[in-house]
Amino acid sequence: MSQRTYSAKPADIKRQWHLIDLTDKVLGRAATQIATLLKGKHKAIYTPSIDTGDHVVVINAAKVRVTGNKETDKRYYRHPNAGFPGALKTTNLEALRKRHPEDIIKSAVRRMLPRNALGRKMMSKLKVYAGDQHPHAAQKPTPKEVKA
Repeated sequence: MSQRTYSAKPADIKRQWHLIDLTDKVLGRAATQIATLLKGKHKAIYTPSIDTGDHVVVINAAKVRVTGNKETDKRYYRHPNAGFPGALKTTNLEALRKRHPEDIIKSAVRRMLPRNALGRKMMSKLKVYAGDQHPHAAQKPTPKEVKA
């Protein structure tokens, strides 16, 4: 009798909602666990070519912690006027935390997901909020603890 590889079908996927509080959690460690939930790698039905992941609600993004000198040394790059010479803009982590703390989490998680349409679909299930309030109480997200 031969073993057959299981491939998840869209009808088999049951998405859950997870709530993650990032107060005093390390950015990189939290981002890897969020990416795992978004991909669905924590499930037995994980299939690399299908989005089997869950929805993730992240609160207190402004209180996330980084180690070393990353607060002043880490740089974020963007091209607001793409196609024009000299359009590169840089921002450090400290300034980004004051302006858009949600973008810190989003960019860290985005880089851990596939760089294709599947990764963009996974990113759409990530909801990040700077404070401790979120509008997803109706979905009843289960609190999930981020390890160390």
